[in-house]
Amino acid sequence: MMSLKSMKCFKQRGKKGKKHSDEADLPRKRRLSRRGRGNFANDRPPVFGIVGRTSRQARFQVIPDTAHRTLDKWIVHWTHGNTLVYSDAWQGYNDLTRKQAQVNHHHNEWARDDDGDGIREVHTNRIEGLWTGLRSLLRPFRGISKHYLNGYVAIYQCYVNQRSIMPGFLSQLVKLHSSST
Repeated sequence: MMSLKSMKCFKQRGKKGKKHSDEADLPRKRRLSRRGRGNFANDRPPVFGIVGRTSRQARFQVIPDTAHRTLDKWIVHWTHGNTLVYSDAWQGYNDLTRKQAQVNHHHNEWARDDDGDGIREVHTNRIEGLWTGLRSLLRPFRGISKHYLNGYVAIYQCYVNQRSIMPGFLSQLVKLHSSST
């Protein structure tokens, strides 16, 4: 069986075969050598997101870090005062300004029923699904400059929010069209 590397059509082309000018600062090593959460300074900018359970409206923002004060600022900015925030147990979410309920993924807790009605209302499933969609949108680009990431995130936010209002919008349009003809 022939390996892919030995086939002529799979030879590397372009800049892949060229050495990086500074061996100590290889892009892949920069990304993989730092443990923990990323920040804008270390080339791993975090994206913060929040989604309404009833409105299904989502907001995303590239943020400088995942510190408590940064996360709390955006949560307060994007939510009403009486909002109940559902999150995972990341330490940055502790002691938020808004009332909250958390699930602890490290203890294999994915959803919890707090009020005893049989419905597991404490979960982060919707935002986790949206993260999967954002990763799928970004994957074909195989790396985006952190300076342009916010634009891609904004496009994804528009896509998510438009999709959630589309049926009502189309229904109103059809009503208008059918009443005028």
